Amino acid sequence: MSEKLIKKAYELRTRGFTTGEIADELNVSKDTARWLVLQGTAEKKEDKAEKAPPDFAINWKSLGGSSVRMKFVSAAMADMALEHGEPEVVVGITVSGIPFATMMAEIIDSDIAVFHPIKHRKSEDAQGAISGNFASVNGRKVVIVDDVITSGRTISEAIKVFKDLGAETLAAVVLIDKKGLFELEGVPVESLIVVSRLG
Repeated sequence: MSEKLIKKAYELRTRGFTTGEIADELNVSKDTARWLVLQGTAEKKEDKAEKAPPDFAINWKSLGGSSVRMKFVSAAMADMALEHGEPEVVVGITVSGIPFATMMAEIIDSDIAVFHPIKHRKSEDAQGAISGNFASVNGRKVVIVDDVITSGRTISEAIKVFKDLGAETLAAVVLIDKKGLFELEGVPVESLIVVSRLG
C-alpha cells in the first residue's frame, strides 16, 4: 500500500471518521482501512512488518468529479437494473451510492431512498437503516445501488433489512465489484466493472 493511502487514512481518523467511513472514502475494505490507520500511528511506525490485507484501492475521482460522466454511467447502471424489472424505489447506499441512485431514479422515473449501513453507525447495537428523509421501501420493489462491492456485507445487510420491511429487492447494481459476485442473498448483482485478482 502506498504511503499516500496510509497518510490519507490517518488524516481521516484524526478528523473523526469511523473505520467504515474511511473504507468508503478510500474504496477499500474495512480490514484494509483498519490496517492503513494503524500504519499511520506513532507506535506502529517502528514495526510495519505486518502485511497489508489483500485488497485493491479504487480511485474513481475522474468519474465522480464530472456530472456529465456520472450521468452516462448512471444510465448504463439503470439499464442493467431494468433487466430485472421496474423498481418503484432506487436505494443508494451512503455515501457514494447516493449520486448514482439519484440519477438512476430520474432515468427510471422511480422514487429514491437512502440506506445507512451498520459500518457507519457508532452504537454497538446499531442496525442498518433507511433514512426517514426519503421514500419508503416498505412493501415495494427496490434496486440497491452502490459504488464498490468489497466484501458484499453492506448489500447483504441492506437486502435483509428490506426483506424485513416487506420489500422485494430486484437487483443490486454497482460501479465496481472487487469480489466477483453474481448474487447475494438470492438477489442478482450487476456491475459495470469486475476486478479480478490473478494468482
